[in-house]
Formats: sequence, structure tokens, C-alpha cells
Amino acid sequence: MSQLPDYQPENHQRADIDALPGITVLEFGASWCGHCLAASPLISEVLAGEAAVRHIRVADGPGRPLGRSYRVKLWPTLIFLRDGREVARVVRPTATGPLSEALAQVQ
Repeated sequence: MSQLPDYQPENHQRADIDALPGITVLEFGASWCGHCLAASPLISEVLAGEAAVRHIRVADGPGRPLGRSYRVKLWPTLIFLRDGREVARVVRPTATGPLSEALAQVQ
């Protein structure tokens, strides 16, 4: 299994995310989260070869403004955006199916 980079500290503003062109997947979670670790290979499989998809892994936690602006409550939560607008959301995926369906909706 390939190692994904750690979740990055929240350094994006909501307005910056809303202004991103194209397809973006925001993944909110934490490097120590068991659900996040279990979902990582599924996410990697679905996003492999999707060069046009921007994947941003955001370290989330209580009171963090970006996650709260998307009303994230459970990890991992993946928000699928097209031109900064939410098209689909997957929470705690345990199979590739829901991720693939969300990706198809946003493309």
C-alpha cells in the first residue's frame, strides 16, 4: 500500500476553495484516525490516474473553520467540488463504490 501524505494543516480559506476552478476533492480527517487510515487505500484507488482532480487533504478538528464551514462532523469526509461548488459528499467510505459514484457526479 502506498503511503499518502499526511493531512495538511488548515491553511486554506473558504473563499479560496470556492474560487478553485475544475474538480477538487477536499478530504477532511486526521492522520491518527482509524477510519481515515482504513479509507486511504480506497481513496487512492479511486483517484489514481485522475490527473485533472485536485486532492486536498485537510487536518480537521474541533473549531477549525474550514471543516465547520462544510459542516464536517465525521472523518474522513470527502467533499467533491466542481468550480468551488459542492456536488457530492462521501462520509467514512468502506468501499470504492460511493467514491466512484461521487467522482462520476463531479466530472
